Amino acid sequence: MGAGQVQETVVPPTGGDKTLTIGAVCRILGEEFPDISISKIRYLEDQKLVTPRRTQGGYRLYSAEDVDRLHTILRLQRDEFLPLRVIRQELAAGSAAGERRAGGRARRPQPSQAATARELTHDELLAETGADADFVGELEAFGIVVPAGAGAERRYGEPEAQIVRICRQMAGFGLGPRHLRQFQSAVQRAAGMLEGVLAPSLRSRNPDRREAGLEDLTVLAGLTADLTERILVRDVGRSADGG
Repeated sequence: MGAGQVQETVVPPTGGDKTLTIGAVCRILGEEFPDISISKIRYLEDQKLVTPRRTQGGYRLYSAEDVDRLHTILRLQRDEFLPLRVIRQELAAGSAAGERRAGGRARRPQPSQAATARELTHDELLAETGADADFVGELEAFGIVVPAGAGAERRYGEPEAQIVRICRQMAGFGLGPRHLRQFQSAVQRAAGMLEGVLAPSLRSRNPDRREAGLEDLTVLAGLTADLTERILVRDVGRSADGG
């Protein structure tokens, strides 16, 4: 067996069903998810998404149900770009619902109500979004993703994680980070325009007025997205009509 290969080991438990070591599970999942790693499987366990049983020596043993659950989690993450906390809710609501989602088409990511409530490390961001380090690195290089801090101290808020998920979806259509920097430039221009309109409220010392300004920002951001969508569909759609 070559270096870096994971030996598929089946460990017979004291019960009736066969179980797998974490290395064997990683090998099985790797057939569909090439970026999977033992550290990511451990991270999913840390996030309470899967709970393998342990031997007296502390080794993890995964049942067939555990492996199926991991498949569902990774498919929901890859195909629907769902954050792990939402996947946890989906699975808690019922495994059948989670399986249907895992086999369905991707849905548009929704903004989090607690968008700035937590921060992720670089490794956590990769695990949460399913993106690889090179892809995130390009997004950072073009200013599309902006972490707090630098180097090993980088931290990413939920808005950055949502941006990575959306960019992964767009990359599926052939629009990589180099293309998406044009969107970044357009958004920055729109942000400057909205800031000019909302600045008096957002910078007010009155907390009620600041809160009202943030609510207006949410409304205007939604209207801007809707307007952009309508114009894109109209203008690009004209090519289908022969101009």
